[in-house]
Amino acid sequence: MVPFAYQTRPQRVVFGPGSLARLGEEADALGARSALVLCTPGQRKLAERAVAVLGTRSAGIFDGAVMHVPIEQARLAHEHAARLGADCAVAIGGGSTIGLAKAIALESELPVIAVPTTYAGSEMTPIYGLTDAGLKRTGRDPRVLPRTILYDPDLSLGLPVPISVTSGMNAIAHAAEGLYASDRNPVSQWMSREGIAAFGRALPVIAAAEQHTDEARREARSDALYGAWLCGAVLGSVTAGLHHKLCHTLGGTFNLPHAEVHTVVLPHALAYNAPAAPEAMAAIAQALGAGHGSGPLAVFELAAKLGAPTSLRELGLSSEDLDRACELALRDQYPNPRPLEREGIRQLLEDAFAGTAPSA
Repeated sequence: MVPFAYQTRPQRVVFGPGSLARLGEEADALGARSALVLCTPGQRKLAERAVAVLGTRSAGIFDGAVMHVPIEQARLAHEHAARLGADCAVAIGGGSTIGLAKAIALESELPVIAVPTTYAGSEMTPIYGLTDAGLKRTGRDPRVLPRTILYDPDLSLGLPVPISVTSGMNAIAHAAEGLYASDRNPVSQWMSREGIAAFGRALPVIAAAEQHTDEARREARSDALYGAWLCGAVLGSVTAGLHHKLCHTLGGTFNLPHAEVHTVVLPHALAYNAPAAPEAMAAIAQALGAGHGSGPLAVFELAAKLGAPTSLRELGLSSEDLDRACELALRDQYPNPRPLEREGIRQLLEDAFAGTAPSA
């Protein structure tokens, strides 16, 4: 076995239907007496449910979370929390809301309780991202790692199918890159395979919910949230590569939707890395039930089968943006099994723009 290092992180995970009801006691366990609940404007009602559970422990709601965490919005949220005297942030929602909570924690060191309703996995990582002047800056800091995570599958039952699918593909991306990360380890590799397999079971049922029983749909939602936990934990324990670099570039600079970009780019980033990471590609194919087939193609075909977007053109990117995206991707390079080469990256982006199936 090759040498490795594995860093455990202090987090409490509570998983199960109805877990939201435990929010008050989990706040008590952190010593929180004035928790600010964060959400997007569209999830205000869900935030109000969290406030009702918190009772007198609630400091109120900030419903200004938006995609890619613009630095201006992060400052507003931080100032709001300080004005209310909040001693804890409760993020209920997806990656945008959890990202906003992390931005507050970065400045104030407030503990974060995350209640994920999508499969982004941000709740399991010490990674934060802020967008300033059209560029998304990411970093790692233990202060932003949520202290407690409540995984309540009931909260995702009404998550629209398109969001469920792309959110799940986003999570698969975390685990896929974990399989070939330079600092991978036996624990992260097991979590990667198990997380991808969980989504391979769950997403087809979620996408065709009307063809399945209530019990099967609930089981699929639980599987997906379980997969999100594992895939997020992988991202939190290893270093991301080319795929995440491209997605941060495309999302932050061109304001493309986060999960959809991950969905489109992933098979092409995997195909780029396939010659340098054949064992990882085989593991992806096996986890998705493709046997000895192609990992990149298995991911592409899963997305297509689920009705997810498969091209950057669909997401609103212009062909004139590809050179700029390539240029940015080559700056401040992330560790990657295959060296980043301009011609290869440009072709990757061209393929992702057109939505052609990967050949690797």
